[in-house]
Amino acid sequence: MRELVVLGSASQVPTRHRNHNGYLLRFDDEVILFDPGEGTQRQMLMAGVAVTPLRRICITHFHGDHSLGLPGILQRISLDRVPHPVAVHYPAGGQEFYDRLRHATSYWDNAEIVAAPVSAGFAVETSAGRLTALPLRHSIETYGYRLTEPDSRRMVPELLTSYGISGPAVGELQRTGRSGDVTLEQVSAARPGQSVAFVMDTGLCDNVFALAQGVDLLVIESTFLAEDAEMAAQVGHLTAGQAAAVARECGVRQLVLTHFSQRYPDPSAFLDEARKEFDGPIVIAEDLQRIPLPGRR
Repeated sequence: MRELVVLGSASQVPTRHRNHNGYLLRFDDEVILFDPGEGTQRQMLMAGVAVTPLRRICITHFHGDHSLGLPGILQRISLDRVPHPVAVHYPAGGQEFYDRLRHATSYWDNAEIVAAPVSAGFAVETSAGRLTALPLRHSIETYGYRLTEPDSRRMVPELLTSYGISGPAVGELQRTGRSGDVTLEQVSAARPGQSVAFVMDTGLCDNVFALAQGVDLLVIESTFLAEDAEMAAQVGHLTAGQAAAVARECGVRQLVLTHFSQRYPDPSAFLDEARKEFDGPIVIAEDLQRIPLPGRR
């Protein structure tokens, strides 16, 4: 299963209908929680997702709406005695904030939590592919994340038949790349890997485009509308139009807008603005929404 579960879509101030940030990415066996803001543990309960499958948690920056839910999540991981290590990625310069959140209250620490701070050039291999992080432009140290699945090949039944390949020979091809005189390339087709990018609080900068380049799913903040573009630039945020322009220029397949300021009561305004810049699929994130990754190319 490959899907994004939106646990919260507000910005600094939650509303009656939008919780603070929280995004759970299910990418087969790799389950990643991004930016657990305040109330994320309850939002997970409401969404019907558990902490047990979590393999890692990614914090973009240490503002409260992106990280104050971390203590509750870590304590729940211990309470449920999650049997595998859970890595926590966060900006290296925010170590003191991580240390405070890691042990914000007293509890029995019954799980293996692995602190894994990120800095320039960060990359780690996961079961789903390579997870990378790049610095963004905000009022404090902030990173965006990208998960990229490696390319592979898929068997083409008609080609297998034409070369007389069947049974154990198919497995041999997949393992070694050859069965007799037949190579894997002769009976298969390229299968591009999928990719997802998370770009939270930031002004426009080169790394926004680097993270978004060619991804299947771009989850990106759009705190403001164009009418408040000057304010957005001052505080290091994006407008819906800017986020959509990034998606267009980077060839994104599906765009998810989130992190909405409470000053705008009508979410359709974000869609209207984004549609002027990007004609692909756009999702205006709603709490507890499930968004499947686009089908393979």
